[in-house]
Amino acid sequence: MTKADIVDIVAEATGLTKVETEAVIDGFLSTIKNSLKEGERVEFRGFGSFSVKKRMPKKARNPGTGEVVYLPERYVPTFKASKILKELITKSLIKES
Repeated sequence: MTKADIVDIVAEATGLTKVETEAVIDGFLSTIKNSLKEGERVEFRGFGSFSVKKRMPKKARNPGTGEVVYLPERYVPTFKASKILKELITKSLIKES
């Protein structure tokens, strides 16, 4: 599913135009990005939470050449699904099997 697909579905469900819906979705995503840039956690009860984790520097290896590469300290965005969302997905996919 792409952003365009989501815009179509939300626009149909809300009665907003696709342009208005896309503006709302862009604002929503921008707010999440800005919060993560500030190091804040973003939580949606019943869905999951976004946060930023610090990764320590480490030595890695280029699988193609075998060359040792040093990865610097970095911060990565993470998403943790809520228990409710995990159970919903599991039940849904088990029924399809």
